[in-house]
Amino acid sequence: MSHPDSDNTLHLTASVRDALLDHAREGAEREPPEEICGVLAGERGLPDRATGARHVPNVATHPRTAYELDPAATMATIDRIEDAGDEAVGFYHSHPETDPVPSATDRARATWEGYVYVIVSPPDAVRAYRYTGDGFANLRLQVERSE
Repeated sequence: MSHPDSDNTLHLTASVRDALLDHAREGAEREPPEEICGVLAGERGLPDRATGARHVPNVATHPRTAYELDPAATMATIDRIEDAGDEAVGFYHSHPETDPVPSATDRARATWEGYVYVIVSPPDAVRAYRYTGDGFANLRLQVERSE
């Protein structure tokens, strides 16, 4: 039986959380700082579970304050995730200089309705949201021990 608010929870392995934070810190240490981004792999369902993170190049014109997943690399990454027997659970990016809440740009560019969007802000903030089509709904983050 599923938990009543399981659709409001993202399960994230500790190793994925650590990988997201490491990747975000790398972007924050660039001069000037840059947002990093990628695809979350795992199982879609209620609840969603992210067990992997795959980097995708940020091709935004202004990567200090915006991200744009490289379209061809994103599709190739999703294909590799599916070929490995997993699903694309959603996406992640960082805010190297601001809080991990969706910006106006994030809201304007989100297109994958029902998918998870994780925002990471160094040194250690991780927040998860689900894109509803109208905006972002907060998700509870449950970090699991890595297997």
